[in-house]
Amino acid sequence: MDIERTLPIPDLFKPHPNLSDEVNRNIVQSEIEGGVNLDDLLEGGVLEVETQHRWYTIVNCGLGKALISGHPKFCPDPVLVGIVGSTWGGSMLRLRFIGRGMHLEFWHPNYRTITTSRIVAIRTTDQSMPHASEEEDVYSS
Repeated sequence: MDIERTLPIPDLFKPHPNLSDEVNRNIVQSEIEGGVNLDDLLEGGVLEVETQHRWYTIVNCGLGKALISGHPKFCPDPVLVGIVGSTWGGSMLRLRFIGRGMHLEFWHPNYRTITTSRIVAIRTTDQSMPHASEEEDVYSS
């Protein structure tokens, strides 16, 4: 009895000839490491983001806005920020994306642009993603 199964082919990034090898490599690496696009996260969805130095709780408010807490100086209590995206440490950003192995960048109303240490793990804490049913590791090492 032979059973044939067809698996969906993921829509992966294809290197662009006008981007440098380093940029193409970083984009591919971000797909390998994984992450969460804020536009795919339900409004009110909660993420726990572990960086090299802190744990942040992020509540998606939609349209790139979020309540963030977890830093003793910048956000000891939830504060409404603009999530800019994630960076590899340079000036290039992957907009509204929180990526493992990258640095989260957000705009704080008092402290302006804040860039975190490298993201180690990202976890959902409730039914934040359309397909999530319980607490689950989205991306962790």
